[in-house]
Amino acid sequence: MNRILRFAALLLAASPALAQTERAPETATGVARKPPVFAKRFMAVTAHPEATRAAYDVLKSGGSAADAAVAAQLVLGLVEPQSSGLGGGAFLLYWDNKAKRLYAYDGRETAPAVAKPDVFLKDGKPMPFLDAVRSGHSVGVPGAPALLEHLHKRHGKLAWAGLLQPAQRLAEQGFRVTPRLHQLVAGTPTLKLRAETRAYFFGADEAPVAAGTALKNPDYAATLARLAGGTSPFYRGPPAEAIAARVRAEGGTLAAADLAAYKIEEREPLCGLYIGLRVCSMGPPSSGGIAVLQILAILERFPSETVNAEDERAAHLFVEAARLAFADRNLYVADPAFVRVPTKGLVDRDYLAARARLLDIRRAAEKVEAGVPPENKGEFAPGDGAESPGTSHLSIVDGEGNAVSFTTTIENGFGAQMMAGGFLLNNQLTDFSFAPAVDGKPVANRVEPGKRPRSSMAPVMAFDKEGRLLLVVGSPGGARIIAYVARTLTRVLDGGMDIAAAVSAPHVATTGAVAELEQGTDAEALAERLARLGHKVAVRELNSGLHGIQITQDTLIGGADPRREGAAMGD
Repeated sequence: MNRILRFAALLLAASPALAQTERAPETATGVARKPPVFAKRFMAVTAHPEATRAAYDVLKSGGSAADAAVAAQLVLGLVEPQSSGLGGGAFLLYWDNKAKRLYAYDGRETAPAVAKPDVFLKDGKPMPFLDAVRSGHSVGVPGAPALLEHLHKRHGKLAWAGLLQPAQRLAEQGFRVTPRLHQLVAGTPTLKLRAETRAYFFGADEAPVAAGTALKNPDYAATLARLAGGTSPFYRGPPAEAIAARVRAEGGTLAAADLAAYKIEEREPLCGLYIGLRVCSMGPPSSGGIAVLQILAILERFPSETVNAEDERAAHLFVEAARLAFADRNLYVADPAFVRVPTKGLVDRDYLAARARLLDIRRAAEKVEAGVPPENKGEFAPGDGAESPGTSHLSIVDGEGNAVSFTTTIENGFGAQMMAGGFLLNNQLTDFSFAPAVDGKPVANRVEPGKRPRSSMAPVMAFDKEGRLLLVVGSPGGARIIAYVARTLTRVLDGGMDIAAAVSAPHVATTGAVAELEQGTDAEALAERLARLGHKVAVRELNSGLHGIQITQDTLIGGADPRREGAAMGD
């Protein structure tokens, strides 16, 4: 059976009867699988049950996917503060089912107007990453609030103020601290170094806030109350002034004028074909969409049964394809307002066919270099901004078939580890290359005033040949997002897995140099065999947060990554 027929059979097999097959989590690969959740009308999958509940309630009240995304993100910023929130940014895809149109919204942070290319150099050398993270220089202008309001104005149905109430209510009454949040606080002792994070995340005895504690956040509730009429106060009022003051107190240069100048960018979705299906994501300044499409196009040139096996051959092919994608990413991708990124050339089918021919199925390449795609007009040096996995993803489909794929972040776990207005501030500017030039050539992703740092975030939607939505998915994970999302796409679209099985499957990943195998899963067994193929191999915890919705003829299937606290709910 060929790839298209196999996927068509999967769609025809899905029906309401599937809801009766739901069962307790099982451990078949070393990762405890959360069972799929089935629905007829709408579905929300987020990284925390409280956020999923908020989205579900909005959808049940007749709200759109955009409305539900606003409510869910505001709750996530409270209950999962280490990953996203008002102090961060995001990339978002919105599918308007009636108009059959896909929108791409860029809510990425921007550098201050006086940012300097050498801001992360000390004595001419890149400073230690964590020193940069915890400095005021790491904080960019938050884009998340503006993105939420822009999304609501374009696609919302319910009143804006009402969408803020679930988060405001939880902030006032208190939310239950989860074991995961407790463990992350305990593992980040530097949160004690600043008064506001010490007071919020630790008790009087300086013990980390205990799991099960009802944690209140009156400052966050007050910030949301200020935003009930819109986000203008965030960018031109007391919140903006508080953010700028907090950053400057830590040596940064962010000013209130930088916040006032912030704007959302509406971009063209970046789409390509994989086994005849249309796969869409974000273009620059995200490298995620380009890299995912490159990996898929390269893998498509190998037999399906080889690509979708769970053995060393499939792992080898996937890692080598990803290494080719990362070589291009590190050289070419940056903010398109500052660098002429050859985006179309990087996803050109003929170019990728030539790249695929570099892949040796019998041996890992000793060195992988960037190619020369069509439309390349620049000459840059490779730069590798250090991305950390302080990120979250949510997927939503509403009762009218509209959908949101929304990857949102404050960059590192707990961001810059400073707070203003009850939320953590991002350290997104450490996603820039610390070295502005190499061997006399500029690095495309160097720091520049007003520039958006490169990202690997890859919110994705996939469509069939008739333009019907098939899949909504994305993940946190820093630069590993690219591998997590690409492998999930091959497993669902080509391998016949349901979304819950796919997000639970063992990870094989790379960020360009090392083949990474997920600790505690069947992937570990591949280590010796991949080493014999010439790979540098590392067995690591690969903590994705994949959240997806698979759309069949008459059923929505939700899958939440068991590695995090996520949950799916539908009706």
